[in-house]
Amino acid sequence: MSDLERKSDKNEGSSIDVNERFRDLFKRCQKRLRDGSMTNVITVNVCSENQGGFESYLKIRDFDMTIDQPFGFEGGNKGPKPSEVLLASLAACQEVTWRLYAAANGIKLDGIRVELTGTQDLRGFLDVAKHVPAGFEEIAGTVYLESPASEEDICRLQEVVDAHCPVLDDLRRPVSVSLNVQRGSSSSKG
Repeated sequence: MSDLERKSDKNEGSSIDVNERFRDLFKRCQKRLRDGSMTNVITVNVCSENQGGFESYLKIRDFDMTIDQPFGFEGGNKGPKPSEVLLASLAACQEVTWRLYAAANGIKLDGIRVELTGTQDLRGFLDVAKHVPAGFEEIAGTVYLESPASEEDICRLQEVVDAHCPVLDDLRRPVSVSLNVQRGSSSSKG
């Protein structure tokens, strides 16, 4: 178990095993979705406002975040760049999905870490080559697991995780995206 997991497990203050908590959460949510007592469509909102240069200030629920470009791309390096946040979202979502489905299937998972690398050709972003995509051409990585489970159980679990990880799903299938442009005051400060 990593130091990060030990810290968050201790912070919970509960004597109930983390796998048991996640298994209960999974089953409770499934039951409520099936009987209609839980909203089955959720809406996720973020607000990003440019702070000058490439720096953006984000509000996500009760959290503030800065996204910026590195010094080498004329940024202030005050936070990760957008493509790094995309990779971080996939890594964290994989960890959550592995944890949840391992617990739901009675597979002990003592630790998980995800390392990802995205490969991007800047010729697409900077309009140098029309045939080159603006974003990642490839994302590859490794999921590191600490588990006494058999290889067979882990392989089956990976199939389930890859089928149900929301961010992986968003990246693998076309998602409808519509962005409207509105002129006028862009400031949300009031």
